[in-house]
Amino acid sequence: IVKKDGGDWVISTNDGGLPELRISQSYEQQFQNGEFAGAAKKFIKNKLDSANWFIEAVKQRRITMVSVMRAIIKYQPEWFSGDMDHLRPLKLQDIAEEIGMDISTISRSTRGKFVDTPYGVFELKYYFTDALDLGDGRVLGTFVIKRELQNIINSENKKSPFNDDTLVEKLKDKGYKLARRTVA
Repeated sequence: IVKKDGGDWVISTNDGGLPELRISQSYEQQFQNGEFAGAAKKFIKNKLDSANWFIEAVKQRRITMVSVMRAIIKYQPEWFSGDMDHLRPLKLQDIAEEIGMDISTISRSTRGKFVDTPYGVFELKYYFTDALDLGDGRVLGTFVIKRELQNIINSENKKSPFNDDTLVEKLKDKGYKLARRTVA
């Protein structure tokens, strides 16, 4: 969940309704007091270690999710300022480098995950867009071009839709010079 608080964004994970993970104190006390011996002691130690590892993994997952979201906000300031028609080109690798994690971790932490923003709920993958070189020194995210193309298609006569060449011309009129193959 992402909320604006003054000039900062507050990021929290949506797990407030979940119970806190913890290890039973009775098992910990019995283990510490030496009430287990031999195979039972080894078994309980193994289970306590596994439980601690799992609890730490869940905590690390929360930290990773918040770090990824903070980096996305950093790379997409226009969108988070309310200009939802603008997304900068952004790759998983950019976020991986920003927070010092492997790209596969970033991929897993964004796949199938959603963020609740003041502008609606969006899949994290939504903020990642390829770059398109317009040939005149401008590089735009494909998101911007797709949004403009969608506006053109929405305004066409559905009984006589525009062909690819017409779409190319209409995009060119808007300042986006693209090849027909790209538009197709």
